[in-house]
Amino acid sequence: MAAPGVARTVKPFRSWLAALCLPMSLALHAEETPPLDAGQSQVFRAWFVRIAQEQLRQGPSPRWHQQDCAGLVRFAANEALKIHDGKWLRANGLSNRYLPPELFLSDAQRQFAQRWNQGNGQTGPYVNAIKLIQHNSHFVGRDLNQAQPGDLIFYDQGDDQHLMIWMGRYIAYHTGSSTPTDNGMRAVSVQQLMKWKDTRWIPDATNPNFIGVYRLHFLTR
Repeated sequence: MAAPGVARTVKPFRSWLAALCLPMSLALHAEETPPLDAGQSQVFRAWFVRIAQEQLRQGPSPRWHQQDCAGLVRFAANEALKIHDGKWLRANGLSNRYLPPELFLSDAQRQFAQRWNQGNGQTGPYVNAIKLIQHNSHFVGRDLNQAQPGDLIFYDQGDDQHLMIWMGRYIAYHTGSSTPTDNGMRAVSVQQLMKWKDTRWIPDATNPNFIGVYRLHFLTR
């Protein structure tokens, strides 16, 4: 079984690997805008996972730009925070059946995924995998049993960093590349990853390339 494909991102600095095991700094705007409460967080997770599922089912949305592992997280988060009216459903190829309840948020909360902390005193709609982890998430642990749907699974592979999404019963991710016959989307069970021939991808605390489970900063812990 081949290892997951990964997009090349930023050369890692091993000095921050130990720091990743501590809670990450929150985005600057989180001090100004209240995070989602427990109920909002639960509904956000349902939409976030559903949107990721649709990328698996239908293929990447033409509205999803910069298609890679971090791009999947940004896209799913941004779409989950929107108002899911008829126009949104049509744009995303969804019916109004079997959907999560609507997510009621303030206008400022709806902008969380447009104002990621970019790590330089600025915020914006784009951050790469490392910055999603370093500045926009907090460390949960290195045991997948601690993960909730919508949490991020982070790997450091030397020259590559990679994010996967815990979907509740399986893991979803984008390989970072695509071809006319392969859209880059993958779904894999934990059991499959645990038996992966390339042991760098095993999500186990004994694997030094598996950095751990992380949670988006604006969610209630």
